[in-house]
Amino acid sequence: MSNIDLDKPRYDQSVYSGRAKHFLLLTNPLNILASDKELDDAKKIVDEFRKTRKMPAGYDEDKLWEKKYLYDSAFHPDTGEKMFVLGRMAAQAPMNTLITGGMITFYKTTPATVFWQWLNQTFNALVNYTNRSGDAPISTTQLFASYCAACGGALGTALYLNSKVKNMKPIYARLVPFAAVCGANFINIPMMRSNELMSGTPVFTPDGQRVGDSKNAARMGIGLVCISRVFMALPGMTLTPVITNIATKRGLFNKYPFAAMPFQLILVGMCVTFATPLCCALFEQKATLSVDKLEPELREKVKEKYPGLSEVVFNKGL
Repeated sequence: MSNIDLDKPRYDQSVYSGRAKHFLLLTNPLNILASDKELDDAKKIVDEFRKTRKMPAGYDEDKLWEKKYLYDSAFHPDTGEKMFVLGRMAAQAPMNTLITGGMITFYKTTPATVFWQWLNQTFNALVNYTNRSGDAPISTTQLFASYCAACGGALGTALYLNSKVKNMKPIYARLVPFAAVCGANFINIPMMRSNELMSGTPVFTPDGQRVGDSKNAARMGIGLVCISRVFMALPGMTLTPVITNIATKRGLFNKYPFAAMPFQLILVGMCVTFATPLCCALFEQKATLSVDKLEPELREKVKEKYPGLSEVVFNKGL
């Protein structure tokens, strides 16, 4: 069984198809239904195999990988801690279906806009913090300040855009939530991961030797996550309003106007379920950075200790 390496994903991460398969399993919404006992059992199986290299009794390769993906869906890759269930990427599809559905349905009044944007950014803040890179702790004060800045920026963006589209066609107003989410992502993610920007994120040699903490790697990782999150929101928050607008114009909801809400929820659910893993797969989770692009002090340290090393590896986060 020596050919099974549980320290790496099952599928080739250098190609998009391999990353897509990996994240489809990792973000499977059914993973959040696993009990603590099931998660702890999966961790025990994975840890035991790593130590002994022996296949557990009654297991084959497929079943072992099934446990590994269940384990990965719930435990942080850097700290090894069990993540809060709503912060896991597996919770993205069901939670974003409800929140996105609310944002694109109740967008006309200021109180509704404030509530749904606040709920969305609170959830995003939780996800961003839960899936941060690195293992350095963040203080409660810093966390609270980051959360307030993230929510404030998102709400300000949404309210400003709403004020600009009042006299425009309804379709433009329907797209305001997406524009607000795009802008807010570039505030929320850096703020909730500000500790990495100030202290750096751990960087490693390709064989796993930690060489230090890099702020440049943190900036790169956060930038990549911002991009993937925007693409993640794109289908559900643009296609759904456009299709709903067309259906409304054709009188689909004239007889049953309340059918518009479940109609939108179904569309959003379908989009989010597939957009989450497919957009997580846009970039490798284990990103690489040229040694020459590290901070001068760290660069010299790496070149002195590892003279032949050209790139370092780090977890960009999700």
